[in-house]
Amino acid sequence: THAINPSLYAKMPYDAVKDFAPITLIANVPNVLVLNERFATDNRIATLADLVAYMKRNPGKLVYGSGGNGSAGHLAGELFKERTGTFAVHIPYKGASPAQLALLSGETQFMFDNLASAAARIREGKVKALAVTTRDKAPAFPDMPTVAGSTITELKDFEISTWFGLFAPAGTPKAILDRLHQDFVAAIKSPGFAKTMDQLAASAAPNTPAEFAQIIARDAVKYEAVIKRANVKVD
Repeated sequence: THAINPSLYAKMPYDAVKDFAPITLIANVPNVLVLNERFATDNRIATLADLVAYMKRNPGKLVYGSGGNGSAGHLAGELFKERTGTFAVHIPYKGASPAQLALLSGETQFMFDNLASAAARIREGKVKALAVTTRDKAPAFPDMPTVAGSTITELKDFEISTWFGLFAPAGTPKAILDRLHQDFVAAIKSPGFAKTMDQLAASAAPNTPAEFAQIIARDAVKYEAVIKRANVKVD
């Protein structure tokens, strides 16, 4: 909402920077590139390089789904196409669940899904997972490669994830912000929270308000470029 929406919507009812005071990042959830299992098996696609090679041999043949226009999965797909010089048709579904069902049924061949959501289907072998989109490997799947770590040079700095953070209204007194930061960071670092994150294939990620603001600013620039180049619009 804070990194993507300002570039995605022509009019916003709020200023994502000026109207909020960042407190801390809470958690980071990788996205994962998953394929329809039958499609992957029939075409002997076992790695990211296999998929890119297939897409280059068959331009425009594949269809990928997402939870909607401008979603993290959509933008990850557009960035992937741009970096690899490939093309696939995008189908925006009304939410992640319909997009996941379309992948399972073979209506689409691949998608960039939220790892926490896809984890069960990956473990059950219902989808073929190729790589996570974070720079570091996902603790829940330590053997799964990263997109950035692939042999494809154009993807060496590929990084997209879904993060969750805590904000207060702009103008909140510093003493209150400091207290909120102190208490929430303590909670995020607790064993119970870490256990919950493990179950969700996510990582606890507490940081300072300044560090959180830098992440928002960095991602806003990155997503703005992708949205403009791909001409992504939400009316």
